[in-house]
Amino acid sequence: MKCVAVVVSLSLLSLGHSAPLNSCESLVKPITISKEDMLGRWLYIGGSSDLPGSRSLGHLLTSAWLDITATSQSNILNVFQTQRMYGKCSSLTYNVTFENSTMSIEQPFYLKEVYLATDCADCLVVYEEVISGTDTFTSLLLFSRRKNVSPAVLEMLKKQAQCLRMPSPIMIDTNYEICPDNISPSEGLSALNSLLEAKMEHQVARLLDALFDMFVN
Repeated sequence: MKCVAVVVSLSLLSLGHSAPLNSCESLVKPITISKEDMLGRWLYIGGSSDLPGSRSLGHLLTSAWLDITATSQSNILNVFQTQRMYGKCSSLTYNVTFENSTMSIEQPFYLKEVYLATDCADCLVVYEEVISGTDTFTSLLLFSRRKNVSPAVLEMLKKQAQCLRMPSPIMIDTNYEICPDNISPSEGLSALNSLLEAKMEHQVARLLDALFDMFVN
């Protein structure tokens, strides 16, 4: 599931919206964000997800970034995403709908993203829901314009994960090489959908997640 947890999660900027760490209500309340705020390149910093396989792949992922651009349709954005795993870069591109501070995908699976508070002026905390058939998965993701964010920002993300009853976030090592821009996109969201629908593989993926958390953390 290497891209699902990062992908779609696409996420971008909460421009200085902050909240006290002792208030779950304010920490997980969606914020307002404009289309213009979404545009540009965003580096994946880390996150938490209950997608099967996301925990183990989160330990293996060494970098990821998104480039969000406008299209001729006012409510449609294009996302170009790259990620490096096992020393190899891959990419995909897809369109998303962005309206009322919410990003969504209808097909081949349903995805909805809203954005949460952060003390980082050029970061975005994304809360994402993915529905595939009868399964629902959630992710909490942090993106930034920069490779590094402050310990306070990471602590706030951990608190948000606790409020949402999600596992502790897995963070990217900041000493990484970013993938180049000229990688040809792969199959895109259809390949991700095949992984989401592979229910027989979910149990194995969850076992790997538990093993990675046990021996890597």
